[in-house]
Amino acid sequence: IGAELCRQLATFGIKELVLYDNSETPMHNLRLELEEKFPGLKFIPVIGDVRLPARLDYAFRKWTPQIVFHAAAYKHVPLMEDSPCEAIKNNTIGTYKTAYAAMMNGCKRFVLISTDKAVNPTNIMGASKRLCEMIIQSFDRKIKDGKAGELTALHVHTDNMNEQKQILNGKPSTEFVAVRFGNVLGSNGSVIPLFKEQIENGGPVTVTHPDIIRYFMLIPEAVSLVLQAGAYAEGGEIFILDMGSPVKIRELAENLIRLSGHVPGEDIEIKYTGLRDGEKLYEELLISEEGIQKTQNDLIYVARPMEFDSDYLFKRLAEVKEVIETAPNEDIVEVVKELVPTFVPNNAAYNKEMSEKKNKEEVCV
Repeated sequence: IGAELCRQLATFGIKELVLYDNSETPMHNLRLELEEKFPGLKFIPVIGDVRLPARLDYAFRKWTPQIVFHAAAYKHVPLMEDSPCEAIKNNTIGTYKTAYAAMMNGCKRFVLISTDKAVNPTNIMGASKRLCEMIIQSFDRKIKDGKAGELTALHVHTDNMNEQKQILNGKPSTEFVAVRFGNVLGSNGSVIPLFKEQIENGGPVTVTHPDIIRYFMLIPEAVSLVLQAGAYAEGGEIFILDMGSPVKIRELAENLIRLSGHVPGEDIEIKYTGLRDGEKLYEELLISEEGIQKTQNDLIYVARPMEFDSDYLFKRLAEVKEVIETAPNEDIVEVVKELVPTFVPNNAAYNKEMSEKKNKEEVCV
């Protein structure tokens, strides 16, 4: 998604394109591609980490971007189920720090790339992204209410505290929005390359459940809609992309087998492996309480915001920052459940750990 955003933005005649990433190989490859296709573009690759506020602040100060598209996130559900503290540290706390740096350095608009897994999440990755949505809505609300001074850095972004106070008292004007959509074909971790490889190897093609469904969209189409949604933004919205009809993964696998010249179940076996921890049969694009409103584009909708206590969210996030450095997995899951009421973990290991911990506490009492 990040790379495609850069490709499409490069066609708009922008003055500068700054790419901030902590992974050098994708950065190197994209740099070569953009330098070849857009020789007149001023492209600035910056190696950095969204979890390091000093580096973030340096990048924002030096290049003063007007618009930020924040796509940096861990996204593989099974991996994040094994490392929930890292999911919260990178996705949630990283988003907070990036949003704070954008606000402090006069960014005009901040667009968060979110996911359908943030709706009624059953895994820590989805819950971490729901927290990201709540963070950017809270930032936008504080700024509009003239209370930006109540937003505190989880780590100091600049050594000059007087300068920070001046910026916050000067009424920052950054608009924060999110764009939520489902799976994109061809992205890292996409199921289609895996299926193709399994077919080339003679099978079996592995599907977690015969009834599992997902929404899919092509990367260029999704990014094009993200850019349009960003243009519609007035601040505080969660935009939802119309992903069309959901696709049964079993049928997708069968069609790929047929397109490869084989017969499903005869030449190539389809093997069902069972739902993974944190996985659910279907993804949703809306939280039921939100509802939707139309925009000028039939493929883009706006979710009506849900009410939550921003002050409590920020207070707990400051505590979460300490928890993720020292606490076991089940502790951070419990905190996230408290902050995201719609989060119901579908992970036997967490449920067992929390049950055992509760029993120990009851025995101690």
